[in-house]
Amino acid sequence: MKSLTDYLAMDIIGRVVLESKLDSQRRSNPLVDGLRMQARWLIFGGDVNPIEQYNPLRPLVHRYNTWRMNKYISKELDNRVARFGSTSRTKSVIDLALSAYASGRQTETLDSGMDRTFRRLAMNQVKLFLFSGHDTTSSSVCYLFYALSRRPSALQRIRAEHDEILGAVPGEAASLITKDPAILNRLPYTLAVIKETLRLYPAVSSTRAGETDFMVTDDKGRSYPTEGFLVWANPQTIQRDPAYWVQADDFNPDRWLVPADDPLHPIKGAWRPFEHGPRNCIGQELAMIEMKIILCLTIRMFNIQPTYEEWDRGKSKSKIRTVYEERGYQIQRAQPSEDLPCRVQRVIG
Repeated sequence: MKSLTDYLAMDIIGRVVLESKLDSQRRSNPLVDGLRMQARWLIFGGDVNPIEQYNPLRPLVHRYNTWRMNKYISKELDNRVARFGSTSRTKSVIDLALSAYASGRQTETLDSGMDRTFRRLAMNQVKLFLFSGHDTTSSSVCYLFYALSRRPSALQRIRAEHDEILGAVPGEAASLITKDPAILNRLPYTLAVIKETLRLYPAVSSTRAGETDFMVTDDKGRSYPTEGFLVWANPQTIQRDPAYWVQADDFNPDRWLVPADDPLHPIKGAWRPFEHGPRNCIGQELAMIEMKIILCLTIRMFNIQPTYEEWDRGKSKSKIRTVYEERGYQIQRAQPSEDLPCRVQRVIG
């Protein structure tokens, strides 16, 4: 499932960032292929195999993938520059960046093109948006399907909400959302399912470099210096801590729907899948909208059932791991183990 949601999220973020139809769900795309291969060759410092850590091919593969991605993005930049100033200007990330660039040069057109510095920065930022904007969302979508498959009552409730708000014909949901995007705000249980999934299976964590005069204070008022340390805010531990959450390991979307005085109601600041403060995730609104739309277009159309038992058949028990008594635990970049093997059955149309 993870590879399918990767391509889906990549097509979405490609349209948002580049105003480009990557169409990676149907055919090979050099930008998508290069980025996905680059991710597979990343290391995270936990590899004990020295061949993995110091593979001499890694810098060559990185250079080749960088060349492929830069070539594609550079061409897209030139296309957007050529159309800059026309009525086709959009609110995509690249068009907004070009508008800011033109404003800084005090010009209404970009007939002279871009300077090398801006082109380099633009290419790097586009790659950053594409990587961070697709991988996290695709993992979260996997866990939405995973969590709902394990809680039939929650699956039944979210389908009932979609029937009520989006109509009884699932195939008409897309056109209805297109005509009235604000209808997505009338799906409280869907939002609760997404929030609860991100609580149990956060897609990313955050680090900050310590500073001389910056202290971290715990719940008991004890302060700790950060100078010389890398401070890691890990939502996985915070969002499953029973000190902050009632029934911390249980999937319960109702905690997001109860009144503020209910013991089940989340404590302020304890939910932080996008982190907090001025350095929080700039793409969180887009990610939440993506997940809402994906659920609206799929959850009544398909039954998605993990097949870990089939996947593990024939393996020795010592090689089958669980975390929190779950086979679909998070690994590496927070994706589900084994990339979530599953069976998809179409139930409508």
